[in-house]
Amino acid sequence: MRIDIPRDLPRPLGVTPNTPKPEVSRQQESHPIQQHLQSLKERADQNRLNHAPPRRSNSQPKRPEREARPRSAKDPRESTDNRRAQRNTIPSQTIGMRLRPEERRAMLELGRFRVVRTRDLAKTIYDGKGRKLDEDIRYLRSKGLVDTRHINLRRDGTRRQIERVEVATLTKGGRAWLLKSGEVPKDQTVYYGFVKPREMEHDSLIYRAYGDASRRIESEGGSNQRVKLDFEIKADVQKDIYRAQKSDPKRDMADIKQEVAKKQELPFVNGKIQIPDARIEFDCKADDGQGVAQDPDQGSRTGGHEDIEVLTAAYRRGHLRSKAQAGFRNYATSADRSSITAKIEDDHDMMRDILDL
Repeated sequence: MRIDIPRDLPRPLGVTPNTPKPEVSRQQESHPIQQHLQSLKERADQNRLNHAPPRRSNSQPKRPEREARPRSAKDPRESTDNRRAQRNTIPSQTIGMRLRPEERRAMLELGRFRVVRTRDLAKTIYDGKGRKLDEDIRYLRSKGLVDTRHINLRRDGTRRQIERVEVATLTKGGRAWLLKSGEVPKDQTVYYGFVKPREMEHDSLIYRAYGDASRRIESEGGSNQRVKLDFEIKADVQKDIYRAQKSDPKRDMADIKQEVAKKQELPFVNGKIQIPDARIEFDCKADDGQGVAQDPDQGSRTGGHEDIEVLTAAYRRGHLRSKAQAGFRNYATSADRSSITAKIEDDHDMMRDILDL
């Protein structure tokens, strides 16, 4: 390997041409590489001394310490319990917020039926003024009280294009605000959120069927109407069945169901408890101001109820017959009636009891 040694060695700093060269030993003269390395070391030492950083004086003032900044409510470092507690409370922007009567009523209807088509709200609350409803829905959605989405309706063979409708529901914060507003009647359950996407088309029609039944109840003197959806009715039935089984494990299940059906005032058809889509409970009209008129079929009850059911083309033949035998107030849209008729074509009397939506 060849090593190129420069002829003129670098001159150490601070050494002038007239300065006599330092004495070197014979061993250093005989090794030019060592001389070169030594000169580089001296040069580095000289540069380090000439460019040494200034020492900080103790008399200089210290940098002021940063003041502790209080954590905000959205600080991601806060504990999980605090974040969970904030999610279960009403949003701060809605506290003390005042809504117009139409907005309050719309939220109440959404809470009673969980999911409602916005076009139906426009008819019942806004006198068909869809533009005004859209403005209120956008405002309630911006405040985090209401959620909306569009769903596709089933094809019935007459429509070539898929029809889409907008449905709305309360959010968790909207439900909390509604419960604190004082708008909810006594013993009325408030629902929120989209739960069954596949049944959303069917469930959104319950409010439309309720409108027809409610007008008839009011014309006959019923008041203070309350709505119980099938979620709540099924829960009550399951609780009664569980209590009966726990008290007597050897008891026949058919007897238990029949007893529970009688207690809940539900029809018992073909060994099954028939549960409607919704039950409208109401107070009967007072007779002469001294008391409340009683329905003779309800014993000592001071009120009445009516069960409504929305039939769709997705119902099977046996299911349709059971609903007809149950005595519910059945409804169906014009688009579903053709499919329902084909399934029960040998029972024309059944179609007379199905009302149009």
